[in-house]
Amino acid sequence: MHGLDQGRFGPTWDSGEGADRVGGRWNSKGVRAVYCSIDPSTAILEVGIHKGFRTLDTIPHVMTAAVITDATDVHAVDSGAVPNPNWLRPGIPSAGQQAFGDNLLRRHRFVAIPSAVSSHSWNLVFVASVAAGAYALKLQETFALDTRLHPPATP
Repeated sequence: MHGLDQGRFGPTWDSGEGADRVGGRWNSKGVRAVYCSIDPSTAILEVGIHKGFRTLDTIPHVMTAAVITDATDVHAVDSGAVPNPNWLRPGIPSAGQQAFGDNLLRRHRFVAIPSAVSSHSWNLVFVASVAAGAYALKLQETFALDTRLHPPATP
């Protein structure tokens, strides 16, 4: 799994603090969900969509890679199993969507779900206290955005 965070949050990459404070696509406020992607490219796209490539170009970020000890701990959510197909599209999450995610996160160590940014890519969501001992940090390194993704303005 791969995550991309501002450099200052690198040491606490799996705290779920941001999701706890404001909620997220698959968790309600008060649930310390950690959002990652299966591959680094999806992590970059997810953060780029939410924060903008300018932010990735101008504020230090770190790419984190972690491994899951046992792949059978991952519950993959088929798009047909989601009650409302709009949940898999870009947009503001609904209370029903967050409750659905909260339930998944209570029942499974890791939840893999299609990305709203790229429907053929996968995100991975987990709560560190639920998944304790089932994953390990592999590496964390300074992220450098390809500058072509934030070109200078043209007149």
